[in-house]
Amino acid sequence: MCPARVDQKWQRKFVLMLLVAVGFITAASAHAAEAFQPRAVPLVTTDPYLNIWSFADHLTDDVTRHWTGKPQTLESMIRVDGAVYRLMGRPVDEEALPQVGLSVFPTRTVYEFEGAGVHVTLTFLTPLLPSDLDVLSRPVTYLIWQVRAVDGRTHTVSIYYANSAELVVNTGDQPVEWAREKVGDLSVLRMGSREQPVLAKSGDDLRIDWGYFYAAAPNNEITASAIASPDSLHDAFLENGSLPEKDEPAAPRPAHRAPQMAMVFELGQVQAEPVERHLILAYDDLYSIEYFHQRLRPYWRRNGAQSNDLLTSAEHEYGSLRAASEKFDGQMMADLSRAGGEKYARIAALAYRQSMAAHKLVAAPDGQTPYYFPKENFSCGCISTVDVIYPAAPVFLLVNPRLVEASLAPVMDYVKSGKWPFSYAPHDLGTYPLANGRDPYNIETMPVEESGNMLILFAAIAKAEGNPAFAEKYAAILKPWADYLVENGFNPENQLCTDDFAGHLAHNTNLSIKAILGLGSYAQILDMEGKNQLARPYRAKAEEFATRWVQMANDGDHYRLAFDKPGTWSEKYNLVWDKVLGLNLFPAEVAQKEISFYVNHLNRCGLPLDSRKGYTKLDWEFWTATMAESNTDWDKLIAPIYDWISASPTRVPLTDWYWTRDGTQVGFQARSVVGGIFIKMLSDPATWKAWSSQARR
Repeated sequence: MCPARVDQKWQRKFVLMLLVAVGFITAASAHAAEAFQPRAVPLVTTDPYLNIWSFADHLTDDVTRHWTGKPQTLESMIRVDGAVYRLMGRPVDEEALPQVGLSVFPTRTVYEFEGAGVHVTLTFLTPLLPSDLDVLSRPVTYLIWQVRAVDGRTHTVSIYYANSAELVVNTGDQPVEWAREKVGDLSVLRMGSREQPVLAKSGDDLRIDWGYFYAAAPNNEITASAIASPDSLHDAFLENGSLPEKDEPAAPRPAHRAPQMAMVFELGQVQAEPVERHLILAYDDLYSIEYFHQRLRPYWRRNGAQSNDLLTSAEHEYGSLRAASEKFDGQMMADLSRAGGEKYARIAALAYRQSMAAHKLVAAPDGQTPYYFPKENFSCGCISTVDVIYPAAPVFLLVNPRLVEASLAPVMDYVKSGKWPFSYAPHDLGTYPLANGRDPYNIETMPVEESGNMLILFAAIAKAEGNPAFAEKYAAILKPWADYLVENGFNPENQLCTDDFAGHLAHNTNLSIKAILGLGSYAQILDMEGKNQLARPYRAKAEEFATRWVQMANDGDHYRLAFDKPGTWSEKYNLVWDKVLGLNLFPAEVAQKEISFYVNHLNRCGLPLDSRKGYTKLDWEFWTATMAESNTDWDKLIAPIYDWISASPTRVPLTDWYWTRDGTQVGFQARSVVGGIFIKMLSDPATWKAWSSQARR
């Protein structure tokens, strides 16, 4: 799936045929927009800091925003025969060109506009191609404008783009600086904070305030560029389709009073044949993560690359990356549709961008090994949280299991260093972007939860890669965790599980399932290593626990929330790994009895997490639905989720914690855990094998 240097014309033709076949062709997206309108739409999605969305149905209804909701303004206008219309940004004086379509793909968001005799396609392309880690790690998004006449006439057209200084500061009172550069055949505008406090703070509701934001365009496509006040930029484009001749003096000023960076593209005389222009948006953060007090470079910088290299590579590979992204999207949407239907495909495409952009790929302390750090967005801001890596893992297990390795390696290397003193797995490594650890004796842990998560994930990596090499690397660590589950996992004490917002719960049957499958996973790893004698007692213990579980958790037509609480119920989402990993520890009728119960307890917006309250977790709903054996039950379980995503009263990037009766958000948004939606793809061995084999090529 890495960018192929092949004939682009052939690739475009192939992708077009594929998209038509699965009903996702962009030109026919008006109906799709009516059927599926995310409450927030991903635009620029590369990592937790460069992560911009539209919190509106139309791109012209509001300013664009960071996933936290703070304004990070991107603007675009089009001038058609002297009349100016807005394409992106809050209403000012200009009329909006009517938006007639919206499609969200794994690597692209495509808006369609039509009016004044022209049709405009505005594409936000972030080439999140998982098998090419160099490309995946690049903080680059392309904006692509394609314009064609639709009334049989010829029109004079130009395009305007601008961005604010909000993209380079945490708060508007921080001073910024700006400059223009020439990089090869590119015209480049740059902006950054004056103080450059690199990795100086950590927390949840934060935006980056170090490094530099770039807007770059080919010299042969751009007509004018300027760094000037918003009013002067707008006025110049409105009056004559140009920009001010002089930039604002480069004197630092607070971001909320700073100039904007702007570019204008002349398209000339546009007829029925489409005319295109593109722009590169990039952010060089210099250093991305601090890992036990060592600053780590972004992965694309690991061999000494600089911002100029980033921009020139992005431009040089624009054509091939665009073709590869379109091909990736076509294949992914076709496979998602085949696995779970068109509704599932649309939800998963939205989740793909969000999950990827909640991570940062860096070079480990050795300068070469990839480390993949998730941020626990709008939860606690933690970094490398094990019970966040666990639900996010299915998308990475599908498209490139090396990314799951890269997520686990920072945690495992920390334990291997001897800094973690316990016989169970840790919870997290600190607060993003500082992975400096916590006082292990002064934190609340999740011993059964995290130990089970780790063992299951190591088995899943081994299955995806066809060998246990990654597990063998940490064999001395995994055994104590398995032994901990033997002693403490079946009937857990009053521990927290990943659903910690619900509080402590003793005798948690779903947590017990995790421990049982963790032991089965460990036995599977040992068997793959050829250590069959060592595997037998762990497999036997898992089988014994599973038999006891069925008896003790039984509550008639379903299984209990806790062993000692009759009349209760919960989503047994952890059970899905029995199917995915082929462990076969539980009788098939256990899952089917639960599914039969769930379809009769749906609320308008989804299935409650358990019998205590009416809220749910989006990722767990899909894990639960994946246990269904019939398409009918699967469709029943995901249909209310699809409708909720299009009509939630809370307008934010996908929340994974919401009320199932009215769809309002409880908490969390823009989190990586929505990658768990892809678990349906792992339940089909042939699909999983096909994608994993592509990643290994």
